[in-house]
Amino acid sequence: MNTGNNDIIANKNDETEFDAFRAELGEDDFRKFSSYIYEQFGIKMPDIKRVMLQGRLLKRIRDLKMSSYTQYREYLFSPEGQRKELYNFLSVVTTNKTDFFREPVHFEFMTEVALPEFQQQGRRHVALWSSACSSGEEPYTIAMVLNEYANAHPGLTFEILGSDISQNVLEKAARGVYPEKAVAMIPLDLKRKYLLRSKNRENPTVRVAPLLQKNFSLKYLNLMDRVYDIKEEFDIIFCRNVLIYFDRETQEKVVQKLCDRLRTGGYLFIGHSESLSNMDVPLTNIKPTIFKRI
Repeated sequence: MNTGNNDIIANKNDETEFDAFRAELGEDDFRKFSSYIYEQFGIKMPDIKRVMLQGRLLKRIRDLKMSSYTQYREYLFSPEGQRKELYNFLSVVTTNKTDFFREPVHFEFMTEVALPEFQQQGRRHVALWSSACSSGEEPYTIAMVLNEYANAHPGLTFEILGSDISQNVLEKAARGVYPEKAVAMIPLDLKRKYLLRSKNRENPTVRVAPLLQKNFSLKYLNLMDRVYDIKEEFDIIFCRNVLIYFDRETQEKVVQKLCDRLRTGGYLFIGHSESLSNMDVPLTNIKPTIFKRI
């Protein structure tokens, strides 16, 4: 049977209405989905992303045995859908690309500049926040770096908060289990110290050592919330490769709310494809992608 990219391949053992459903996301459904995504999560969804959204929602429609995007939309916006499907919807429309030791210049700056500076100020405890931690690679990298620094500088203690808008990736972060290929960028000495290898040779995985989770907590948080449900002030905040999904007005509001939780003299790290130029926020640019709260 010849099928185009937008066709559903029928399951010969399950002849349902869905088998004949042609997976095309109409303009009206796309507009309502994209408006909801922007209003709730601040993520821009221009028309050029219609095909992408169509493909990502297709699996959910098939899993739920629905017959159209309109049926899925009506379910999602219903009280039951908001309780049962919202996390799944969010997981398919957001991008959770992350790696261990991604953008290593930030970790080098931590150990060479920020942490020594805090110690010179007499600070013996530091708090760090990975504000879009995804499946945990970023905060666990931070934990490795801080453990190494604390071992070399006795008396320094720390705590790490990881937050994300996706409950699914937070659950992955809590488990701390990753495919062996995902840890390729971690230096060998740190792998030996902080990772536990599985005995499954067919599907090799690693688990982060309990030591990395000792001063580590996870929290569900939407950066679009009017007020962040966080009481702590942080010395360093990571908000990397998230702002690119927001428009300029939303970016500035998010950065301002992050600054509200960043102590004076603390540092904000953003992604290399992001910029805070011309924003009215209490930050000064120290190096590309590194800012200090003034």
